[in-house]
Amino acid sequence: MSKLALVTGATSGIGRAFAERLAGQGYDLIIVGRREERLKEFAAAHPEVSVRGIAADLSTDEGIDAVAQVCATEDITLLINNAGVAHYMPLAELPADKARELAHVKVVAPTMLTRAVVGGMQARGEGAIITVAGMIAFSGPAPSSVMPRRAVYAGGLAFAVAMSQTLAAELEGTGVQVQVLCPGVVATEFHERQGMDLSAVRRMSADDVVTASLRGLELGEVVVAPGVEDASLLNAVFTAEVAAFNGQSPELASRYRTA
Repeated sequence: MSKLALVTGATSGIGRAFAERLAGQGYDLIIVGRREERLKEFAAAHPEVSVRGIAADLSTDEGIDAVAQVCATEDITLLINNAGVAHYMPLAELPADKARELAHVKVVAPTMLTRAVVGGMQARGEGAIITVAGMIAFSGPAPSSVMPRRAVYAGGLAFAVAMSQTLAAELEGTGVQVQVLCPGVVATEFHERQGMDLSAVRRMSADDVVTASLRGLELGEVVVAPGVEDASLLNAVFTAEVAAFNGQSPELASRYRTA
């Protein structure tokens, strides 16, 4: 049986790099993006595999539902939740429509597509779900001097980390792998669309991010941070989180008690 991957945000950046790599590995592809002409261009450039393009806007319920329906009815081997949008700005300055777009693309869409695909993967006893987040997911405790502020964006990425870690535990022993991919700054169109010039900043290539992700699947890593050499840093974060969770009590902590 042919391997089938569905990649969202597949027309540029990390999503395009995933689609290119997977086509080279013999995967048939369902590629999702807003720009239909780019979907057609990619399909025409890869006649060696089956490529189905779906023009859908994952900032809308209609777009999410259309792709979720495909996830629920196709035998998808690999789901890559990659679609992204930036909108870096403080919450008070973030227009309502942009806040809604962010929440749909980075929270609602990955949730609903993962929900739609996971049952079939469990029934077949194999599959993998990769959700692209970023190291900004770990930036919440950073001081106010760290700019630009981006509360909703950071919160969306942090959601992806927590959901993926919890889902990985739920699916332990089923043959279904879960990964959240957390690159740093990557050389793509992403920041250009935000009006940010990062040409002077050292950036990882999208190809390197994909290499780390696929190797991370082989290693069984749930959180893949392509630019973090010392993995013990991440392990320390996760250990501290579990310790805090286990450290709770029904008794009011002493620091909250009045004299």
